[in-house]
Amino acid sequence: MVRVKNGLQRHKRHKKFVGMAKGFSLGRKNVYKQVRLALVKQGQHAYKARREKKRDFRKLWIERLSAVIRSKGSSYAKVIGTMTAKNIQLDRKVLSNIAVAFPQAFDKIYAEIIK
Repeated sequence: MVRVKNGLQRHKRHKKFVGMAKGFSLGRKNVYKQVRLALVKQGQHAYKARREKKRDFRKLWIERLSAVIRSKGSSYAKVIGTMTAKNIQLDRKVLSNIAVAFPQAFDKIYAEIIK
């Protein structure tokens, strides 16, 4: 019976994982056991960061809107409350982009909201 050692497949698998850990420091980039653990932890951080990114962008849009609305003499909460009451369905992302890129258009929208 021929002895099978599985060396080529193991080397290929290790090489793949070590390649994915490029840029890590110390043993986390070249010691297979540490590489595996580091990649698991990296995946956990990536999962968490994808959710945090959504929060961060929403905060950014609210800050931008709040700054523009404050310069017009009102508050963010009042404007959003009025939009909800009048059933104006523009989300914060769109409003923020309009406020930054097209101030005249935002002035018209703001006048419609406050009216």
